Amino acid sequence: MGLLSNKNKEVLASPLSKNNPVIVQMLGICSALAVTSKLEPSIVMGLSVVGVVAFANVIISLLRNTIPNRIRIIVQLVVVAALVTIVSEVLKAFAYDVNKQLSVFVGLIITNCILMGRLEAFALGNGPWESFLDGIGNGAGYAIILVIVGFFRELLGSGTLLGIQVIPDIFYEWGYVNNGLMILPPMALIVVAVIIWVHRSRNRELQEN
Repeated sequence: MGLLSNKNKEVLASPLSKNNPVIVQMLGICSALAVTSKLEPSIVMGLSVVGVVAFANVIISLLRNTIPNRIRIIVQLVVVAALVTIVSEVLKAFAYDVNKQLSVFVGLIITNCILMGRLEAFALGNGPWESFLDGIGNGAGYAIILVIVGFFRELLGSGTLLGIQVIPDIFYEWGYVNNGLMILPPMALIVVAVIIWVHRSRNRELQEN
């Protein structure tokens, strides 16, 4: 079949658009609202979820034939908790300021519906490579939405991107004012809603009859 057969390509690419976990399956919305007031923590959170979902999928896939069904959720939580702990410690060591901005939300990756959903729906029934691709795809689909939301919220709310001012001073001299509402949590929901509207207008098969 090959490492990137048509089936595997679909597993990897589908979550990026037509089966996106955030805007199609409506999973992971809470963290999308909580960490996207700035672009940098959005990127870091997205990458963290990509790594955790991908490697958790691989580990559970490798163990799937040895895990008793009655304790599978406990095993999944142990695997995920270990990976999240590693991610948290790495962030503390190499990106301490971002880790402080993310606060408890790195730890809450453990309860992310996307993560547990992929372990249950995919990793328990597929091989390690397919599970890895599924994890990368779903994590990246989540990360893309976070980055888009973080981009617009920081740009319009603070006039910066990655902490660097990108709106020229002359705009402010002409009367431009940063929209403080954009950095409030409700605006993340509105931005996500706009993304959903644009996405469904371009993918009419996702619209409900």
